[in-house]
Amino acid sequence: MERSSQASGAKSATFQMRINPEVKKEAEELFAAYGLTLTDAVNVFLRQSLNTGGLPFLLSPENAEYMKAKAMKQLLSEVEKGWQSAEAEGWVSLDEAEARLGIVHE
Repeated sequence: MERSSQASGAKSATFQMRINPEVKKEAEELFAAYGLTLTDAVNVFLRQSLNTGGLPFLLSPENAEYMKAKAMKQLLSEVEKGWQSAEAEGWVSLDEAEARLGIVHE
């Protein structure tokens, strides 16, 4: 399944909901500051929910540690990919990288 074609495809389905008029007005003003309509913002929310496989934000403070751990795992994975690429391409040696980072082995 190719997501880019889904995202750029025709938007013909409708979605109706009831919302507090003041909340709607404030949300429209907030999203307008980013050049988005309320419909655009809902579509962004739905796409991001699908991309993350869940809600794209924390629901409670208890989730904070889980999200930190998840972010750290992703960061370390990206660092490892970068290191492997740099090493494979011969951009930097382990000794040179450690020297630049100030890592001293005793």
